[in-house]
Formats: sequence, C-alpha cells, structure tokens
Amino acid sequence: MNRVIEEHINQKRPEGVKVDGTPYNILIVDDSMFIVKQLTQILGSEAYNIIDTATDGEEGIRKYKELYPKVDLVTLDITMPKKDGLQVLREVIEFDKEAKIIMISAIGKQGFVKEALLLGAKNYIVKPLNREKVLERIKKVLY
Repeated sequence: MNRVIEEHINQKRPEGVKVDGTPYNILIVDDSMFIVKQLTQILGSEAYNIIDTATDGEEGIRKYKELYPKVDLVTLDITMPKKDGLQVLREVIEFDKEAKIIMISAIGKQGFVKEALLLGAKNYIVKPLNREKVLERIKKVLY
C-alpha cells in the first residue's frame, strides 16, 4: 500500500470530526461563562465546533431554531434565567424531535435530570465538569 495512504488511514481522527472531515457543531446553552469557557476548551481540544452559545433559555431556543439543521448537539444547563433547561428542552424537542440534547446539572438535581431524560434529553453531565466524562457522554450521543 502507498505509504502516504497508509499514514492517512492510521491517523486518529479527532472525536469532534465526522467521517466526512467536517466538525460536529455544538450549541452551548448555559448562563455560567465559566462553564461555557470550560466546555469550549474541552470540546475544542477534540476539534468540535462551537457553533454558538446562549446565556439564557429564551436565547437558547431562538439560536437553535436559527441554526437548525446545522446543530448536531446541544449542551443545556438545567438552571437558567428566563426559561429553565426543562422548558428549553420541551420547546426544542417540539420543534425538532431528533434534537440531540445533553443536560448539564449540578449535584442534587437528580429529579430534574430524570424528568429531562423522560422528555427526550439523550444524556446528562454533572458539574463540576470532568473532561473525560464530557467527551464520553457527547461521543455516546453523537455516534
């Protein structure tokens, strides 16, 4: 086999890149700039594209609809101003039944997480964020 082709085949593709070479687009909806920055760094390290961010529930819904169908996955905080994560989840799922949403939750919010999973969230991540767990949960939902 041609050495260049063999090297290309053996290269590990970053998790954030689809088979066709384009990155997965992630919308981050969280009112904590610290969490937004953390997620941006973690996901950027694996070549995911942060297509946009929103800092409250209403903005999150609006941006999802504006960017549809380019958004591959949403990370969604449960506790936010204007509309909480469960309200956002309901509206996004109503708009797009195939939406891939991962809830972000503080410890002690298990009741909200269970409700979110029943409403259509695909998975959840508990704060404080752990790089390996974030990447593992996102990979499970996208692949």
